[in-house]
Amino acid sequence: MTWPGSGAEPSGENLAESDLSVRTTADGSFSLHSERFGEAFHSAGGALSEARHTFVEPAQLQRFAPGTQLVVVEVCVGTGSNTAALLEACAERALRLSWHGLELEPEPLRLALGDSGFCAQWQPEALDPLRQLEASSSWVSCLGEGRVLWGDARTQLPALRDALAGQVDLVLMDAFSPRRCPELWTLEFLGGLAALLAPTGRLLTYCSAAAVRAALQQLGLELAAIRSRQQRWSGGTAASPGALLGEHLPVEDDGSCNPLRPLTPMEHEHLATNAALPYRDPTGQGTAAAILAERERRQRDLLVAGELEPTSAWRRRWGLG
Repeated sequence: MTWPGSGAEPSGENLAESDLSVRTTADGSFSLHSERFGEAFHSAGGALSEARHTFVEPAQLQRFAPGTQLVVVEVCVGTGSNTAALLEACAERALRLSWHGLELEPEPLRLALGDSGFCAQWQPEALDPLRQLEASSSWVSCLGEGRVLWGDARTQLPALRDALAGQVDLVLMDAFSPRRCPELWTLEFLGGLAALLAPTGRLLTYCSAAAVRAALQQLGLELAAIRSRQQRWSGGTAASPGALLGEHLPVEDDGSCNPLRPLTPMEHEHLATNAALPYRDPTGQGTAAAILAERERRQRDLLVAGELEPTSAWRRRWGLG
């Protein structure tokens, strides 16, 4: 994960402000916690499990023939767990990557690579590119090549959009939650990511927030939920310019079912509540406080006008307490 900053090169002052502490998740994998944001980089259930379940499995790499080069944009590289999990999965399927990362600072990756437990999680073909990224902000291997752009993701995205519009197979979106980092969940920023996608490209995120899903839908993308062990809630969101469901795809090698499912009626109704009002940042320079305050004002105005259903009414209707 990452967070917006000045767009300047990482500095010692930025690292001090980040205030990161090491955590071990339930599956024994390495993670970090940001005191500045009061939020962990990964779910408590497991950083390794999250990388595979939320980003690799929903990518459905079996869609691509061996030897295919995938264009990937990863927003919020953080510790590199999602990158490494994808690299390992691509190695298994003989796929190559043209990988582009967005991240504010190298400290999370440095801390991860300095941890013996983190390094033991990965095969060499996944770990070596991470080490190259830390050393030189780019990597080259038998699996392809990649580079990371340091700084405020809002500042760096236009260059990627100019170079890769309509060509990207996978966008991995792993910023801190919308309430903690609304700058990277606005209609404008998500619109920039949507513009990257190839016709069959996919944006994958752990986030199931109504505001994010409604923004993606408003941008013309088809939505699907990432399956979760919980019956009512999803494990994240997939979005694409093309169809996500009903595709005739090979069954996974382990016989597992499709990791994507349609949104439930409850989830669809959530998109008609005040919780679904997208975050906005027209200038691309708004602070978190300003973005949140402006959204709250719009929510109040629309509720008073009766144009949106209160989220509390939706929760009562579905017995959510």
